[in-house]
Amino acid sequence: MPLVSVAEPRVSFSDLLQMPEDGRRLELYDGEVFEMPGPLPRHQVAADNIKQILARYTLGHGGLSLISPLDIVFSEYNVVQPDVVFFVQARRHLVNFDKVIRDRPDLVVEVLSPGTISNDRGRKLQMFARYGVPEYWIADSVRGCLDVHVLAGDRFAPPVTSCGDEPVSSRILAGLAFPASDAFRLP
Repeated sequence: MPLVSVAEPRVSFSDLLQMPEDGRRLELYDGEVFEMPGPLPRHQVAADNIKQILARYTLGHGGLSLISPLDIVFSEYNVVQPDVVFFVQARRHLVNFDKVIRDRPDLVVEVLSPGTISNDRGRKLQMFARYGVPEYWIADSVRGCLDVHVLAGDRFAPPVTSCGDEPVSSRILAGLAFPASDAFRLP
């Protein structure tokens, strides 16, 4: 007699919309719910610094940067809330300010937190590659380093890591360059 396994039902984005607003930040990975812990102040400062760097870039080059909480719906069963996302000027029109975003960003940034490190470097990295995100930055605010992952085919090439005063540059954001330390300056 074959073994029978009990399958947990997959949760969809529609299911998430039916859940009560209780302040929890939830993401979906192939229908599995992941609750993200609240970020620490150091995390929030780094996310805001990166958002400001990208906002300054838009002044001369256009585009749009947005900060979490913000759902990015890749599919009905894959929904994430990256810390910062960026749409280049040519794709900025894909963002409807009154609807959830269902198009992949051109750049996604995650700032590591103790409870999300393995997710950010594992499942999210794989998901962003699967859905064709051209560039993914992972910011380690404890080490003061920023990893820039560039999509090569269906996966990300090994990252270019910049720490301290080493320059960070982007393949998709021409002309963007800043020292890694700018992302981690505390007020």
